[in-house]
Amino acid sequence: MTDNKDTIVASRRRFIRNAGTLALTAPLISRAALDTGEGVTFAGGERPLVQFPEKRKLILVHSRPPHLETPFSVFNEGVITSNDAFYVRYHLANFPTLIDVEDYRLTVRGAVKNRLSLSLDELKAIAESVEVVAVNQCSGNSRGYSKPRVFGAQLSNGAMGNAKWTGVPLRAVLQKAGVVADAAQVYFNGLDKPVLPGTPDFRKALDIEHALSAEPLLAWAMNDEDLPFLNGYPLKLIVPGYFGTYWVKHLSDIVVLDHAFKGHDAYFMNKAYRVPDNDCMCVAPGTAADKTRPISTLPVRSFITSVTAGGHLPVARRVELKGIAFDSGSSIKTVDVSIDGGRTWKAATLGENLGRFSFREWTLATTFTQKGDAILMVRASNNNAEVQPLKADWNPGGYRRHAIESTAVTIF
Repeated sequence: MTDNKDTIVASRRRFIRNAGTLALTAPLISRAALDTGEGVTFAGGERPLVQFPEKRKLILVHSRPPHLETPFSVFNEGVITSNDAFYVRYHLANFPTLIDVEDYRLTVRGAVKNRLSLSLDELKAIAESVEVVAVNQCSGNSRGYSKPRVFGAQLSNGAMGNAKWTGVPLRAVLQKAGVVADAAQVYFNGLDKPVLPGTPDFRKALDIEHALSAEPLLAWAMNDEDLPFLNGYPLKLIVPGYFGTYWVKHLSDIVVLDHAFKGHDAYFMNKAYRVPDNDCMCVAPGTAADKTRPISTLPVRSFITSVTAGGHLPVARRVELKGIAFDSGSSIKTVDVSIDGGRTWKAATLGENLGRFSFREWTLATTFTQKGDAILMVRASNNNAEVQPLKADWNPGGYRRHAIESTAVTIF
């Protein structure tokens, strides 16, 4: 086999061709595409499909910067969400469209004994690589169902995904840098930047104890492939059990602080992505919270994936219902399913356990005895004795929806 130098160079460089042009034309292109078929309409209008580089057709939320939601049917394909179907979320419109990994560096600085500037290969050599299967869910997943409506992207249930992430533990990198004894927090920044000088950069922080724990990961691979460009190539912070707002993409800068992260740079910690500071992280609909705190871990949640609202199922025949459940890492304990609008419940069978941070598949074989309309419901509990509530909590950000889901179907 002959060695092709151009091919080797190309394999070390990732980019989006004509990203600016595609972003400008995406709404026009998508309106000529097939409708999502999900029957979901929010105040923002139609939710068309559009195809961005390295992705199949996903639901367009907005195009500048790219915000793409996974069609819900994808979650019935398996508990691992394929790279080309994984949702995309940016906060800043000035995102990179060309990254040459030969020039890429990860900087570790601040309250450390040794400032680091690491190439991707040097990062990989710091420790043995590890893998974790973990759910990445947007804080505003399902926001479109908030009543009363709240400000923000009107999302259905597809701003989530589950993947196998490969990288090195964050703590191994911090240990190499030599974190000082009085370190308090660590903040993370990526290569995407604000367009306007007054716009805050997107930076997220973890307490030092969390940063030095076993869970956070610096990942370069997703489902055994390089990270897709729009999901953070070449390096992404993985924070299993936490909402996706902490999973910083195109990671380039890690800063250890000997004080709490604050000021203009900490906007996305101290102003945005906050929930009411109480047990339910909720307030009465339409009101504001007196006190808030940063959003953090995922609540227990479950979905039916084998049938969607408006679907048809046969009477007097065995039907296998299927779905997924997940939480912040205590692991799913039970999943119960109702086929009669919550009057009675049956225990579902849990599928293979891919790890405590992963989607967990469930199945239930059942038979419908009469024709007509039916309401299917699913609820999960975890090993921390958390159970999904029947009624959705409300907060001004439309964050962390996790109520029992109901699916209206017709039995024929």
